Amino acid sequence: MKDLFRRAPKRFTAARIENQAIPDNMWVKCPSCGDLIYTRQFSDNLKVCKCGYHMRLAAREWLGLLDDGSFVEFDAALAPVDALEFISPRHVYAHKLSESQEQTGLNDALITGSGAIEGMPLCLAVTEFEFIGGSMGGAFGERLARVIEQAADARVPLLTINASGGARQEEGTLALLQMAKVNMALTRLAAVGQPHIAVLVDPCYGGVLASYTSVADIIIAEPGARIGFAGRRVIEQTIRQKLPAHFQTAEFLLSHGMIDMVTPRGELRSVLATLLRLFHNAPERAADVQNAPALARA
Repeated sequence: MKDLFRRAPKRFTAARIENQAIPDNMWVKCPSCGDLIYTRQFSDNLKVCKCGYHMRLAAREWLGLLDDGSFVEFDAALAPVDALEFISPRHVYAHKLSESQEQTGLNDALITGSGAIEGMPLCLAVTEFEFIGGSMGGAFGERLARVIEQAADARVPLLTINASGGARQEEGTLALLQMAKVNMALTRLAAVGQPHIAVLVDPCYGGVLASYTSVADIIIAEPGARIGFAGRRVIEQTIRQKLPAHFQTAEFLLSHGMIDMVTPRGELRSVLATLLRLFHNAPERAADVQNAPALARA
């Protein structure tokens, strides 16, 4: 995935993931149109098929949005706790956590930190869908609340990139409480006049959508992203009606005023840079964010 988002001049280029295995297959099949795409060409096109289908990126690949070398991670050691000792007929939560941590190389489904886009500083939070569906539990909510507070303290914008199935059911009410917790933290960011920019990628559902992403100052979605609270099938079974063909897609939400824009992945970095310029105060702010002792709670 080397330099997937890097171009001259720099645009969105997926960051390299250390120790990522080289794929055995030289071709990728698009799940939308069924075409075979040469792996190198697919990577160069930011994992977007020529039909416009956007495949999912890993959380660390999204860090390619940032200026080279600008990312500083926060709270990397903060990990979930199986407080309920949850066991179901299908899985043991403690085992599921261990498997996800080994698979993704992350302690939880959220990466937080600071960085810059075209020299303009920000704090950011990126979800990893491969970690239990990017679900929000106690550690996820704590990480997010902390990075929001850090953005408020440094008076810089917050960027969140969200792909999630919602609150983590294995943590019960503890997970649901995070919805209110992170929304309350966002009031501090608003109080200092800094924006929350939310990018919704496929899929974005449940408590994550119902809480902090829906109250963002600017909501951007990728083309074709599925976005909603409950899934389409659940809603149809509940209301006993057939929903429109494009219900819960980014384009459907845009047409109904639920989001602000639909932006292709290749244009995202430039769009974010334009938005950040509206709130940018001083170039030295980037150094202030990364060097402030209060921000380095890893």
